[in-house]
Amino acid sequence: QVQLVESGGGLVQPGGSLRLSCAASGSIFSLNAMGWYRQAPGKQRELVAAINSGGSTNYADSVKGRFTISRDNAKNTVYLQMNSLKPEDTAVYYCNIHWVLGKVYDYWGQGTQVTVSS
Repeated sequence: QVQLVESGGGLVQPGGSLRLSCAASGSIFSLNAMGWYRQAPGKQRELVAAINSGGSTNYADSVKGRFTISRDNAKNTVYLQMNSLKPEDTAVYYCNIHWVLGKVYDYWGQGTQVTVSS
């Protein structure tokens, strides 16, 4: 079984910064992708940013230039540095890890609240 533990959410003023962390533990295939998704009230969950074990990244257009995703493969940990935060970034942020090894393995964290408000 795989577990994901997120940390770093909270309340921040517009223009501020937060750093989210997500540590994965358990039986993890080394060739995987980790990412952050978010879900605001009344909206569908959406991809924020993703990074694979080779370091290739993908960002939602709404966060390009403001958010940076990174990972430490030795620790199976992914980070999301969020700068220049806007009220529309307010959401529950979920960590995800997945890989394909005969079938799709897909795991989610419990979510961490990010609120951007003055």
